[in-house]
Amino acid sequence: MPLQLYAHPFSSYCQKVLIALYENGTAFEWRVLTPDDAATSAEFTALWPIRRMPLLRDGERTVMESSIIIEYLGQHHPGPVRLMPADAGAALEARLLDRFFDNYLQTPQQKIVFDSLRPAADRDPYGVREARAMLDTAYAWLDRKLAGRTWATGGDFSLADCAAAPALFYADWTHRIPATCSNVIAYRQRLLARPSFARAVDEARPYRSYFPLGAPERD
Repeated sequence: MPLQLYAHPFSSYCQKVLIALYENGTAFEWRVLTPDDAATSAEFTALWPIRRMPLLRDGERTVMESSIIIEYLGQHHPGPVRLMPADAGAALEARLLDRFFDNYLQTPQQKIVFDSLRPAADRDPYGVREARAMLDTAYAWLDRKLAGRTWATGGDFSLADCAAAPALFYADWTHRIPATCSNVIAYRQRLLARPSFARAVDEARPYRSYFPLGAPERD
């Protein structure tokens, strides 16, 4: 039975896993989660009542959470591109940066987007200001970290870059990376040029109207 991925192409965390799959040409079956497909949605809910994408099904084994899925793929379905460094210290750096991109870019970015979906009376302007401040701080820290680096860890393309690509893609749409963070801007462009992420971005193009803040006319 092929791997099954319960996901949606426009989801940032799903794109993170898609990058890993595409990097290694790993075969899988799409189980696209959409509001009009009740059967697939019911399957997903039965497997994972928390209902957070993505979810990987490998035979009778169910794997949740994007970072864990990528490490699982490396252990059980390895390909030519090793996304977790063999060196223990480099692996810790990859995991650290993976958490940085998820916690300090994805989380505040999503706070801003989700707040825009609330009724006006229920919005949280203070929380949104905090989220924007966090993004500014994260951009500045990352700009220093990336000095002299092509990929996030300073070594080969890794788990950290799988996390960075969708995080920076959508964060820049939500709260523009300042021109002063030239290392971050250049890194984002390298990620967009990476064939695995370029493919994920192209697959998500039909859904750009879903972006609550309005997708910019770029990327």
